[in-house]
Amino acid sequence: MADLMAPDSISFTPVSSALAKVRLATCAVVLAALAAGIAVAALASDEAGLWRWEAAPVCLLVWLCWLVPRQVRAIGFAEGPDEFIIRRGVMFRSMTMVPYGRIQYVDIAQGPVARFFGIAQIKLSTASATTDATLDGVPAADAARLRDALAKRGSAELMGL
Repeated sequence: MADLMAPDSISFTPVSSALAKVRLATCAVVLAALAAGIAVAALASDEAGLWRWEAAPVCLLVWLCWLVPRQVRAIGFAEGPDEFIIRRGVMFRSMTMVPYGRIQYVDIAQGPVARFFGIAQIKLSTASATTDATLDGVPAADAARLRDALAKRGSAELMGL
């Protein structure tokens, strides 16, 4: 049986592995704050069993260290002949195909952490409010090239309608 998420003759480009580092760093900061809150509660309380809850953030971080890199490796994009394709997901996979003629504008976002790691986010806006065409972890140089190519192709296809 053919893989639904791998159309014939389409080669997907993976996002940067730096996205996993950014996501794991964010998770580590949040879980460290949670662990600190648990420690403060345990110190302020006479309940000795509260210290066992310190294991929860640690276990969650270990699980995320396994999960997040797998999720990032599953994200990819491709420029098809008539549409831009975004593929993501390990267990619950999805593929979004945005026809070039439906693209109204292309946004690039880059926060300070993403800028440090040299990645950016691309968001395609269409007339549909339900389109989820956001792509995280694109290398900054590729993001600029992709923005220009998608905007050019989108306006050319739109004029051809």
